[in-house]
Amino acid sequence: MRPRTEAMVITSSGSQTVQKAEGESVDLGCTYTPAAEDKGELDIEWSNVSPDMTQKDKLLLSYAAGQTHNYYPEFKDRLKFSTEPNQGDASITISALKASDTGTYQCKVKKAPGVDMRKVTLVVLALVPPSVPKCWVEGGEEKGATVTLRCKSSKGSIPLTYVWTRETGGAMPATATQDVGGELVIKNHTDSNTGTYVCEAKNSVGQAQCKYNLRAYNPTDNVGKIVGGVIGGLLLLILLLILIWLLIVCRQKKRYQKEAANEIREDVPAPESRPASRQSSRHSSFQSMAGYRTHQGVQYSSKYDERYGFAV
Repeated sequence: MRPRTEAMVITSSGSQTVQKAEGESVDLGCTYTPAAEDKGELDIEWSNVSPDMTQKDKLLLSYAAGQTHNYYPEFKDRLKFSTEPNQGDASITISALKASDTGTYQCKVKKAPGVDMRKVTLVVLALVPPSVPKCWVEGGEEKGATVTLRCKSSKGSIPLTYVWTRETGGAMPATATQDVGGELVIKNHTDSNTGTYVCEAKNSVGQAQCKYNLRAYNPTDNVGKIVGGVIGGLLLLILLLILIWLLIVCRQKKRYQKEAANEIREDVPAPESRPASRQSSRHSSFQSMAGYRTHQGVQYSSKYDERYGFAV
């Protein structure tokens, strides 16, 4: 039972054990109400209670004579009063929590003759709060059908629970059911079910949420979408086949032109021989070798001897 003198009362009634994950911030509550007869100087102290009864508690933060004092170097930049402590709220905020911050913290408020105290146990766990979840609809949003909304966080220490609520459009549909795994099922979907739905993922050290704007489509709308998708796919396939066909035709045309050019070069005839010139040449050569001289006005005759291959 907490010690208490005169009429000073600490009115904070929150949990006396708080769990947080490393890296998060925490508010330790300590609101108070002095009595009319409490006329003394306001004096507020926050201490870390030593688990060893033989050791003194560590004074962390104080407020006296309008001044705030921080005594513990490790908390110097992470510990502060949440508001003006002389306005009935001596709560503190500890940021960037560490595992070593785990312990019992005591708030003592004194305004003579009144005094009151409150202890809060802080447990800093190596837990991960849930990441911002993803909301989506599984299947379609067709009228008259069953619609399934899902919600999932990619990170977060277990156990993780999910709760769906309806933000706009009215109350949750009467045909809706959900489980803690993030599934919301709405049967016989109608226009009255449309609106914004919120899914909150939560564990012992935090929470996060996402939203989904649910719509309602006529069945023909979905048929049109399917038909349009099929037609679009067929047109794309036809275009692809045409491109492939054009590519094949171009390659065949180039091959034909190359083969035709080769055939033209092969069909060109070789140059014709000129035997008469060769015989005349042989005749002239023979006359030169034989020392014949031609004389103007004298006729000469020659006879081709096949044995020798020249004219004689």
